[in-house]
Amino acid sequence: MSYDILILNYMSMLSVPLTPELEEKINRLVEDGVAPNKAELARKAIEFFAEQQAIEDVLRAEKELADGKLLSGDLDELAKRI
Repeated sequence: MSYDILILNYMSMLSVPLTPELEEKINRLVEDGVAPNKAELARKAIEFFAEQQAIEDVLRAEKELADGKLLSGDLDELAKRI
């Protein structure tokens, strides 16, 4: 199976309008070797953003725990409170 067919079968495409400044940043990052091409750079950026969001969620949960905002009890009752 060729790479082109593989992409068509397993990946969706997304078209995003970019400002000239963002396009220049993307080109510079690719030129600097952060990713081999723009598409891979976009995939890496999305993965990085998702990881950062997960880290922020954990840190927020740890802070809530430290602040005594612990939920305990019956899950059905807790769900009603949320």
